[in-house]
Amino acid sequence: MKTFLLLGANLGDRVATLNRAVDLIAGRVGDVLQRSKLYETAPWGVTEQPAFLNQVLAVETELTPEAVLAQTQAIEQELGRVRHEKWGARVIDIDILYYDQLILRTDQLSIPHPYLHQRRFTLVPLAELAPDFIHPVLQKTTTELLLNCTDKSEVMIFNF
Repeated sequence: MKTFLLLGANLGDRVATLNRAVDLIAGRVGDVLQRSKLYETAPWGVTEQPAFLNQVLAVETELTPEAVLAQTQAIEQELGRVRHEKWGARVIDIDILYYDQLILRTDQLSIPHPYLHQRRFTLVPLAELAPDFIHPVLQKTTTELLLNCTDKSEVMIFNF
């Protein structure tokens, strides 16, 4: 199944952490088909923290959604993620945005990601990879979601 993942980091060596996460995802989740550019973005939710680097990956996986979640959480932990506060600073964050056209709501997992359409830091890199992908609940393309997004946070290509 084609799965879209959002990676984010705002502590430590953000570039190295994201690159390591991509390698681990390729080894444990599935083939990384595409990766967006890196984008530097303002924090969302809790704003008193360092800027994030974000990247979207398109991954072909044989795993179930629950297994993808288990693997991405294990990767987060291996890379040093400690969960202190919701939307707080973190070494790494890996979110499942889409799992093909699946709609899933459980206590552990919501697919599509419930905030995907409200966040420019998600939509900008996602639009780079999948501008015409249709959100299975909202029935809008990524481009349409981005055009209608009320989040005005700055999302800039990261040049390093």
